[in-house]
Amino acid sequence: MASSNTGEIPHKKGLFLMDVVPDGDPKFGFPNIADNQEIVEMIASGAHGILFTTGRGSVVGSAISPVIKICANPETYSKLTEDMDVNAGAIIEGKATVEQVGEEIYQQILNIANGGQSKSEALGHKEFLLTYKTFDNIGPACLR
Repeated sequence: MASSNTGEIPHKKGLFLMDVVPDGDPKFGFPNIADNQEIVEMIASGAHGILFTTGRGSVVGSAISPVIKICANPETYSKLTEDMDVNAGAIIEGKATVEQVGEEIYQQILNIANGGQSKSEALGHKEFLLTYKTFDNIGPACLR
């Protein structure tokens, strides 16, 4: 596992965790990271699809890439069923196993890859957000 910065394309296969916290002071913006901002940052780093986990029910989508929303809060999922793709809260409720929910996520990915729509796409979500923050590349020189 490695980490990457915003807009930095991974240099090899594997799991990468993105550092979306800006280095230094935010400029012309607010210090909180917005869900739509994080989605755009992942796309800028080469993501073709987004697995977006939410517990509070962020109803985001993307103008560029499919967003599969995975909700782990059973109460939130029941209120926003039409906008959430996967009910991971079924594990907490004892209605599904981790393996079953994992298979559901995998099937959602296959469906999207074969031309299907995520719920955010079907509902017409086309959010896009660029921030006014600067990010200093602090990674290894070989990645610059």
